[in-house]
Amino acid sequence: MKTILCIVCPNGCRLRAEKSAEGEGYDISGNKCKRGVDFATAEITNPTRTLTTTVRTSFPGFPVLPVRTAGEIPKGKIREAMNCLNAITVSRPLGIGEIVAENILGLGVDVIVTSNILKETVWTLIINSAVISPTLPPALSATFPSITKTEHD
Repeated sequence: MKTILCIVCPNGCRLRAEKSAEGEGYDISGNKCKRGVDFATAEITNPTRTLTTTVRTSFPGFPVLPVRTAGEIPKGKIREAMNCLNAITVSRPLGIGEIVAENILGLGVDVIVTSNILKETVWTLIINSAVISPTLPPALSATFPSITKTEHD
């Protein structure tokens, strides 16, 4: 028998899973809803998780950017996915839902940004720099070489 804490809904049921008498599938008990049965079966046969982490950026004021997988990945692949994400450095201002890593590990799941803080802050810096100075600060001009202040009459 295996005991599993269900994380599908707020009930937090303590599920008990035993191999069925016929030897095929599992008998699940302790659930308050059908989703608990589905969760326990999946957790025993192919556990998956949504990976939530951060990736590096090239922006000094924001060294990391929060990201997550757009779907669940096999629990056994989390360390390998983290190794891939640790090799990534974001060098442009990305916002919520934008893809950082497409089809990670060939699993058919993208890694997406979960915050607009980098995008909003970088664009604010660009706008403020354009008002104050005809050129961008070196850190931004390397990232946005085509953006310069234009003179208005």
